[in-house]
Amino acid sequence: MSGFFGVASKTDCVMPLFFGVDYHSHLGTKRGGLVVHGESGFQRSIHNIENSPFRTKFERDVDEFKGESGIGCISDNEAQPLIVHSHLGSFAITTVGRINNMDELMNLCFASGKVQFLESSKGQINQTEMVAALINLKNSVIEGLTFAKEHIKGSMS
Repeated sequence: MSGFFGVASKTDCVMPLFFGVDYHSHLGTKRGGLVVHGESGFQRSIHNIENSPFRTKFERDVDEFKGESGIGCISDNEAQPLIVHSHLGSFAITTVGRINNMDELMNLCFASGKVQFLESSKGQINQTEMVAALINLKNSVIEGLTFAKEHIKGSMS
C-alpha cells in the first residue's frame, strides 16, 4: 500500500520528512522517494525498496539533503516524487491513487497540443505525471488542481 508525507518548516525538514515517509514503508512496496526544497533548489532521490528497508536506502541521501519543505512517497508502482518545470513554475508532486480513465485523460492532454509524457511504469503513463500534466493545462496551480479533480475518474490524493 502506498502513502505520502510532507513537511513545511521554518527550519530544516529533512529528518522529520525522512521519519514520516519511513513510517509508511513496509515489505511489499516497490519504490520510495524524497524531494526537498531549500536555498539550492530541489534535491530528489528515488530508490527501489522491494528487498531492503527504506531507512537503509535513504540514510546517505538525507545526510546531503537540506531544505525547509519536502514531500516523500512510498509507492506500489510509480517512481516519485516528480519535479516539474512548467509555465506555472517549478514544483514537486507525488500522488497515491488509481486513475481509471487514463486513455481519456491522455487524449485530453494531447488535444491541447502542448503535452508529452516521459515517465512510465510497466508500459503505462505514470499517474503522477498525468496529474502534473492536467495541472499544467491551466493558468495557475489552483485552477489546475480543480481541473484535475473534475476530470479524474477513480481515486487520487
